[in-house]
Amino acid sequence: MEADPHPAVVLHACLGVGHLTPMVELAKLFLRRGIPVIIAVPTPPASTADIFASSAPAVASLAAANPTISFHHLPAPDYPNPDPDPYLQMVDTIRLTVPSLLAFLRTLPSVAALVLDTFCVDALDAADALGVPAYIYFTSSAAYLAAFLHLPHYLATTDGGDFKDMGKSLLRFPGVPPIPASDMPQIVQDRASRTCAVRMGQYGRKPEARGLLINTYERLEARAVTALRDGVCLPGRPTPPVYCIGPLIVKGESAPQAQGACLSWLDAQPERSVVFLCFGSLGAMSAAQLKEIACGLENSGHRFMWVVRSPPEDPAKYFLPRPEPDLDALLPDGFLDRTAARGMVVKMWAPQVEVLRHAATGAFVTHCGWNSVLEAASAGVPMLCWPQYAEQRANKVFVVDEMKLGVVMEGYDEELVKAEEVEKKVRLVMESDEGEKLRGRLALAKEKAAEAPADGGPSRTAFAEFLKDLKLQK
Repeated sequence: MEADPHPAVVLHACLGVGHLTPMVELAKLFLRRGIPVIIAVPTPPASTADIFASSAPAVASLAAANPTISFHHLPAPDYPNPDPDPYLQMVDTIRLTVPSLLAFLRTLPSVAALVLDTFCVDALDAADALGVPAYIYFTSSAAYLAAFLHLPHYLATTDGGDFKDMGKSLLRFPGVPPIPASDMPQIVQDRASRTCAVRMGQYGRKPEARGLLINTYERLEARAVTALRDGVCLPGRPTPPVYCIGPLIVKGESAPQAQGACLSWLDAQPERSVVFLCFGSLGAMSAAQLKEIACGLENSGHRFMWVVRSPPEDPAKYFLPRPEPDLDALLPDGFLDRTAARGMVVKMWAPQVEVLRHAATGAFVTHCGWNSVLEAASAGVPMLCWPQYAEQRANKVFVVDEMKLGVVMEGYDEELVKAEEVEKKVRLVMESDEGEKLRGRLALAKEKAAEAPADGGPSRTAFAEFLKDLKLQK
């Protein structure tokens, strides 16, 4: 095959559906402008088979659904003694993949730019070796980026102890609301840990990039974006240009047979009457928690669609594949029969984007993964925030305290969220004046989400500015 005469943009992906999906959406932006794009995907070593068990099917599914996008699988690195910590396994795998990435880049006729997932900062060395510009693609919120760019400075200039010992004491970072220490991610709770040191090293390198692409839109996170652009998040260091290019979300392209039952059921429900519960691809609820949710939903009297996954055998290994749930064993006796007229329980997966955009959906109980937050804001659906892991607790703070687009499901940080709390918050959002105010703010968020990537919108303009920086604007 004759080589494409145009220089390609290479996207270096992280393994994980929550990162791969927005990377694919970014690839589509380039393709729509006639710019060749290749997604370079790491191949996990055999020694990390557990943590990356779902990555190969996820990549295969995305590649099959997007045949116009070129995926290049980088060979698995040698990693004979993986770190026992899952986060460090991932970071080590990506770091050890850099030589293969560099070798691949050298086989290409020309490379216009290297765009790196937020976890792939070690590949800045590959870009430097080739003399090509490198950009970071941040797939979480601008607020989270603002807080974590500032965090190395915060840790270096304070002696307040570890976050794990500070309870709900409030941490203050530029551009974001105060964050309770207990809502910071687990990997930075102990400042002396290797996970914290590695994470801070990653954020310390982000300013080396030529620019920062963020999957958000300015009207959703105006204060955080302003803080980033004003340079206050990085005392003593210049901040690279910031390009808000979102919301980049899946456009509802799942197969009709996968959508069918869920959307047909929603078609028969009144407008804004259904509470949708879905906790992401790795959502992990104990059997006891599933029963509390069921009781709360039943007692609320509201219609619901609930995606249920089997509880993990080991809560610390929520990332491992799980079998289909046995609903009769997991849910209270008679629950499915008693709620059959107003509820739908779905095993494992539902077409989330389509469900959120459906007129019957009136509220979203969510784990606060950033993709889910963007999807809910873009659909105009209020959020009941129930964070679980990674940056989700911090996202909860931003959604509730800054954006004011959701409410907190109290008890998320305790052993169980009680059935009474589930019922209370469902009723609050679906029945109260506060719920109506939420819907009003969501209507504006939805309007601005649609305007941002449209012709003349701020996200479309930001992406054009990024292409001009690369001299690729067409």
